[in-house]
Amino acid sequence: MDWKLELVSVPVSDVDRAKTFYTEKIGFHADHDHRVTEELRFVQLTPSGSACSIAIGSGMPQAEPGSVRGLQIVVADVAAAREELAGRGVEVSDLQEFPWGTFAFFSDPDGNTWALQQLPARD
Repeated sequence: MDWKLELVSVPVSDVDRAKTFYTEKIGFHADHDHRVTEELRFVQLTPSGSACSIAIGSGMPQAEPGSVRGLQIVVADVAAAREELAGRGVEVSDLQEFPWGTFAFFSDPDGNTWALQQLPARD
């Protein structure tokens, strides 16, 4: 049996601001944006090529906005991905190299943190 992680909740304080950040600045696709009730809004966003999406919204039980740390996106070329984000106005760190990959880091407007990782070449 396959077990697939396909949706991660990211707590935000302003759904519209977060949706704009993730779609316009980061380039995620907006899959769904539904107001289920007056209190409940569900927004699903997916990075290009990813099987896993994030959910933001209002009226859903969630952690404190900005409390998610270390979400990670694997890319083929972290330098190019970093430049793309910087070109869209995202504050993104310089590249950092480790034995397990090369990284760049950024945060969303609420302070949820993300890492871009380029895996090291395999022998």
